[in-house]
Parts: sequence; structure tokens; C-alpha cells
Amino acid sequence: MASIEMRNIVKQYGDGYPAVNDVSLDIADGEFMILVGPSGCGKSTLLRMIVGLEDITSGDMVIGGKRVNDLAPRERNLSMVFQNYALYPHMTVFENIAFPLRLSKTPDDEVRRRVNEASDVLELKEHLERKPANLSGGQRQRVAMGRAIVRQAEAFLFDEPLSNLDAKLRGQMRTEISRLQRRLGITTVYVTHDQTEAMTLGDRVCVLRKGKIQQVASPRELYEQPVNLFVAGFIGSPPMNFLPATLEGNALTTPFGSITLDEKRVAAVTGRELLLVGIRPEYFEDASLVDEAKRPVGSLFRARVDVTEWLGDSQYAYIPYEAPEAITAQLRDLSRELDSEELRTQAIVSIDSTSRIREGREAEFWLDSRKVHVFDPQTGENLTRDAEAGARLTQMATEDRVEQVQEAQASGQTVGSSVIDGPSGTSGPSGAHRSGAA
Repeated sequence: MASIEMRNIVKQYGDGYPAVNDVSLDIADGEFMILVGPSGCGKSTLLRMIVGLEDITSGDMVIGGKRVNDLAPRERNLSMVFQNYALYPHMTVFENIAFPLRLSKTPDDEVRRRVNEASDVLELKEHLERKPANLSGGQRQRVAMGRAIVRQAEAFLFDEPLSNLDAKLRGQMRTEISRLQRRLGITTVYVTHDQTEAMTLGDRVCVLRKGKIQQVASPRELYEQPVNLFVAGFIGSPPMNFLPATLEGNALTTPFGSITLDEKRVAAVTGRELLLVGIRPEYFEDASLVDEAKRPVGSLFRARVDVTEWLGDSQYAYIPYEAPEAITAQLRDLSRELDSEELRTQAIVSIDSTSRIREGREAEFWLDSRKVHVFDPQTGENLTRDAEAGARLTQMATEDRVEQVQEAQASGQTVGSSVIDGPSGTSGPSGAHRSGAA
């Protein structure tokens, strides 16, 4: 295992376009790092630069304390799993997994040992004599992962490995990849455009936009304390609602009425004519179902519901509103950049599945005003972000992760001296490898 350090990495193509623009990122030994962002943000290019498939225009790529800019991919000892499985159809599962070992002329006994151990981890033992054509999509992806495991590489690199699978299988494979990474404790870099994968898999998530890092933090910090409008709009499903607002005294005037702010947030937003208020769908509730003890910390408003969606365990209401043309145009541009449906001038409100609110009718809603974010429409900056609270969230996530790894090792669930150890029997990573994750 090894840490990966990127120092001012730039990838510039012949036409002068910087696909990756001055990226500096430290990935700790044993950390699970997610690179996420919309199409064209540079995440796959950055991954290919780590493994050596793309040249680095400028900057330093350091793996395990060694600068590797000039090393060929085969000299970097990294295992990469691609979006397509890249399996050899004429070979059995056993031989597909063993292929990198055959290339390195590993003795047959050692090949058999490593392949059997990897197939145990990936639950492929009974499929070793089958051909890829006779496997399901999830099984094929596990074979590709097995081929990566047996190499005993210093890091795993995943390039959107689940995008070819259906939704149900993606969920299953997410769980398997997470479990595998915990057992092996190996440094992992995972590229995806799916923010659900980003939120559920990584220790930390790096959000990229047009080749530049926007924010690197735990999934919970990204969700609760986004640094800017782009991160807030990208992370979360349904996405965060953005409402135009003006400050009057200690309250924001919005299309849904007045939202009172505390003194700290008032001071942060004072002096700006037009603001954008960011509100997650779950910060709303059907006013008739709100506990009386909660009512004083929020705001009440009435609005006409355009559409409702009942999903069994949850329900969403869509409430249109009027906004200045400048705000409408900005939301349109942001949604185009996020590769998402247009961020229309409507709020998506999460309400209890038992709520009797129906479309085409006016209803009363409650909004938790303690949790709203206020953005500068010009710069996109989150003016009310609590950096200290965000840092605590990431630190807590790191501590939880260390504890999980230590528990797995104590109960013997980690692979230990089988898959991740070499023939010499050197020990696997300790929990301390996790401590540097944030």
C-alpha cells in the first residue's frame, strides 16, 4: 500500500485546453478517495495520470514517497479496473484472474494460491472454470476486480466500474466494493459521475469542476457544509433548492415568505443586494405534522402545490415560484454544467408519506430556518458555511473509519496474510493508515 500525492498537477492538450488545472491532493495510505464531477471535469484524466496512461504537463505525481512522472504504467505497481470489464472471452475465470501473474512468470503454485484466495474474497470460487460469456454483469466486474487483487498492487484505481450495470446491480456492487476495500485496507481512488456512489463509498470525496478542485471532504461535510453553489447543487438527490432572497433586518425575504437568521449569518450576508438561499428538500415539512416543540425554530408559509410524487416511504411536492431573470439564467447555466435536468424555478419539498397534501391545492409548510445556506449569486460562494463544523464532520468520519478497520482486524475479517500480503508474509495495514485520511 502507498500514499498518493499530487502537487500542482496540470494536463494541457495541444489546443491549450487544461483538462486538469493545478490540482494538489494528498491521498493517505489505505484511504478510499472518490473523484466526482460532471462529464468533462477532468476526473478520468486525473486517474489516468496517476496510473501513467496520460502524460503530465506539469507538476509532480508522488506514489509511496517516489516521484513517478517518468515511470511507465507497468513500473508503478497499480491495479486499474475499467468501466468495461476487458476480460478475455476465450479464457476461464481462473485464467482471466491469473493473467497478470502469468505475464510476470509467477510460479504455478503461487498463481493458484493467489487466484483461489482472491476468488474466496469475491465469492467466485464456484465460477473459476466458467467463461465470461456465461457470467452476469456483476460477476464479470468481480472477475476484473480479482485480476486487480492478485497483483498485490500498491493502490486500486477504479474508472466508473459500475456504469454499465443496472440500478439494482449497482447497489449490490457498491456494497461489495466497500466491503472489499475495508478487508484489504488498500489505497483506492474511485472515479464516478454518480453522486450516490460518491456519498456511499468514500472516506473523502474530491469534487472537480472544469479541471479544478472545488472541495475535498467527507460525504457528510459536502452535504451539510458545501463550499459553494456548484458543490451544493451537485451533491444531493433531489438537489438543493435555490431561492432568490434579499436581506431586510435580520430576515431573508424569499418567494416563500420571511426566513429569520441568527446574528452570525446576518453579519455574513449583509451588504449584498441579491442573494440565493439554499434549502435541502428534507428541511421542509407538512406544517400540520410538525411537532409543536420544533415550530418556533422554523418558518411557516403557504404555497400552491403543482405536482406531488408519492414513493411509498416518502413523498415530494413541487412548488413553483417567481424569480428574477438573472437568477433563472444562472440556475439554467448551473444545471447545464451539472449534467442534470434544468434547475427550474420551483422548490422540491420532502414531506411525510402520510401527508394529505395534494397537487393543485394550497398547503401550509414548515421550514427549518436553522439549516439554510446563503450564497452569493455572483461568485457562488457559500456565505454562511461553518468551516469548523464541517471539519468536525470529516474528523468524526475519519475516526469512525479507523474504528471500523480496527474492529475488522480484531475479528479476523481482514484478508491479512492471504491476499494483500506477498510471499514474504509481511503484515497488512494497521488502523493508523486510516488516521491520515482527513
